[in-house]
Amino acid sequence: MKYPAFLRLLLAPVNWLRKIRGFRLVYTPLLAIVLFTAVMGIILGTLHLQEKGQQESALFRELSFAKQRIQLRFVNNADSLNTINREIAASSEDAKLKQLVREQSDDLVLNNHEIIKIIWLNADNSYQWTAPANNPKTDWISKTQNERAVNEGLTNAIELSRVTSRTAFSQFISLNLPSEESLAKDRRTVFWQVAPNIVGGQAIGFLAALYTTQGILDVIPNELKAHYRFTLLTDNDRVLSISSDRDTPKRAFSNQTSLDIGVLSPNLVLRIDTYPPPTNLTFRMLIGVVLGLSAFVIWSLWSVLKQMQVRQEAEANLRTETSFRNAMENSTPVGIRAHDMEKRITYVNRAFCEMTGWSSKELIGLMPPFPFWPDSRRDELVEKMNRALKMESGMKTGIEGVVLHRDGSLIETRTFIAPLINEKGTQTGWVTSLIDISEPKKIREELAASQERFVTVLEGLDAAVSVLDLENDHLLFANRFYRENFGDDSKGHFQLAGNANNLETLHDVAEDLQDSPPGIPTSFLYQESESEEIQLSDGSNKWYEVRRRFIPWVDGRLAQLLIATDITMRKEADDLARQQEERMQFTSRLTTMGEMASSLAHELNQPLSAISNYCMGVAKRLEGNLDPALTKDILPALEKASEQAHRAGTIIQRIRGFVKRSEPQSKLTAISEIINDAVGLVEIEAHRHRLTIISQISENLPAVDVDPVLILQVLVNLLKNGLDSTREAYPLSSRWSAAPVKISADLDTSIFPAMLRIQVSDGGAGIPESVSQRMFEPFFSTKSDGMGMGLNICRSIIESHHGRLWAVNIMDAEHTKLAGCTFTILLPLESPETSGNV
Repeated sequence: MKYPAFLRLLLAPVNWLRKIRGFRLVYTPLLAIVLFTAVMGIILGTLHLQEKGQQESALFRELSFAKQRIQLRFVNNADSLNTINREIAASSEDAKLKQLVREQSDDLVLNNHEIIKIIWLNADNSYQWTAPANNPKTDWISKTQNERAVNEGLTNAIELSRVTSRTAFSQFISLNLPSEESLAKDRRTVFWQVAPNIVGGQAIGFLAALYTTQGILDVIPNELKAHYRFTLLTDNDRVLSISSDRDTPKRAFSNQTSLDIGVLSPNLVLRIDTYPPPTNLTFRMLIGVVLGLSAFVIWSLWSVLKQMQVRQEAEANLRTETSFRNAMENSTPVGIRAHDMEKRITYVNRAFCEMTGWSSKELIGLMPPFPFWPDSRRDELVEKMNRALKMESGMKTGIEGVVLHRDGSLIETRTFIAPLINEKGTQTGWVTSLIDISEPKKIREELAASQERFVTVLEGLDAAVSVLDLENDHLLFANRFYRENFGDDSKGHFQLAGNANNLETLHDVAEDLQDSPPGIPTSFLYQESESEEIQLSDGSNKWYEVRRRFIPWVDGRLAQLLIATDITMRKEADDLARQQEERMQFTSRLTTMGEMASSLAHELNQPLSAISNYCMGVAKRLEGNLDPALTKDILPALEKASEQAHRAGTIIQRIRGFVKRSEPQSKLTAISEIINDAVGLVEIEAHRHRLTIISQISENLPAVDVDPVLILQVLVNLLKNGLDSTREAYPLSSRWSAAPVKISADLDTSIFPAMLRIQVSDGGAGIPESVSQRMFEPFFSTKSDGMGMGLNICRSIIESHHGRLWAVNIMDAEHTKLAGCTFTILLPLESPETSGNV
């Protein structure tokens, strides 16, 4: 059907709309026009609300910022006061530290406008110093006669701080200041902050800072105070300070918040009032919206015309891109699969199908656990997959897994996972790529096993193995034994290398190699030096047998290999054997001297007996034949000479009996006889050193079944040790004041059955704790010429008699130092054989 020309002209737009009505972009201009009408109506109604909300938000933000600044300033001031307190406690005896404390206090006052002065008071609330001193800033209180109110506030704050042991604040103090006073406005209201100085749980003083409420507002930046008015109030709305006297308009916005300046501080409120500036935001927004929507309508109409061409080009490019992607995925040996948000497989490439033996139709739509996972490791692989999918940035290093081929073979894989993002920026799933790592992993495991075996052998050696880089003296390798004994640095290697000549040789070798042609001379390599015994110079007295050689390191550098075996125990055994041999020689000489002493006692005993007999015979013959005057002088002298000769013979008999070699023989013996013999043997040496020995033996002590010679040997040894200790504690000129060595014997009835107790006490310097722990060990002695066997033999003798021997130090009357030592012996009154027969 044909239409007239004018009718076809009218129907042309209709026909054009029919052709493009299937495209959604056609409705964009219509939507823009509708939005324009709606937005214009809404903007006028919401513009005022938006402006008000913005001002309220800005007001709250600025109030929070001012609150934070004030609270932070108080926290910093409290930290500074505590720091000054610690330095005051540390500077009690140091004048320089005291001066430093005063300077820090002065700086704190000068740098903080809100603090007027700082006062240090001792524990009795007495003023010690004020910072800053002699400054008009701190003298205005006394000038205005407000000291009483200020001091009362300070006293209350100190008592509160003393009770709580924490930083405390006073109540706000209103001062009566003359209006003409220049500081009347800034310091009309003040309060104290008191920080206790606690040392050892006791307050040694208080550091007090005087604040002004007007100075607190100075913490707020001037930029804020130029646009807002800040006011400090108490909880009962009493105004403490105000940042500006300018009135705010009626439509101004206000807000307030409480300030937390300390745990024990009075309630403080910060209020903010705003001065809203004139604005033409509404007019500008209307113009912007009209222009923007107009441009949007024009752009929408133009985009409809261009969209058809763009869409056709995009479809052509998409087909080309899809073909290229398919070709690339089918040619790569990396297996690729895609998952949706429910972990369902949505895509697999040909390499993945070949890797698993499953077709794409069989794999698409599957959910974990997948059939190409081994049954024994499904739980492990599910956990790894879930953990990897939760990572937002994907797996950059990949995760190791395994794939079961349909024919039953296992393939070791490394899987990389990345989120799949669509054109809208929304995640629609994940893409995973799998690489076959079976062969590389097998090689890596073999290398790791070889390395582990090598390291296990080296770590298990009981010798230090270290490798040193000769170029920079760095340690290239050290085994466990080396690390445990020498640490992780090269100092131990240099110690084991020996003397300074060896160290210089190392550096000379390194310098020669640097100057030589490329390559390491084979004359330096694998030539092991003779073993050398090295003693460490670090005070540990350890010995090592060291072997060294030069080797090429893995990177071609020259290095030195050192193997050191600990031979300390062998050295100590050699030294002990040598010492024992010397002691055996010394013991042999003592035995010879004992035999000579026995012979000498036998030879001297007869002349002494003859001298005694001759003296007594002469005395008998002279009795009654001399003049009485001569008899009075001669007879006593002869009797004393005979008595001294008899005494000398008794001493010689005791020495002979002491050194006489015989088998141990126990018999019932009075302990008093053994003690008297021991005192007789030792008192000669005591008198020679101007010392005395006293004995205290209880009466009616029962006889004990002991070997008198062995017990005598123990008592002689203990008495000689007591004399030596006293002689070392007192010089020769003051031995008249030395306490005597005392030996006592009594019954110890505090235990059952009762035992015979013998105690040897001296007034020497006592036994140090380090010596008391080892003094009964064999071959341990504190004497330069001692064998270290005396006390060990004494304990062995006493224990062979089923007794006990120990030593206890004696303290002086003030219990401040050692004043001697007491050796105690306990012997049973009946031998075990006798008690068993009973």
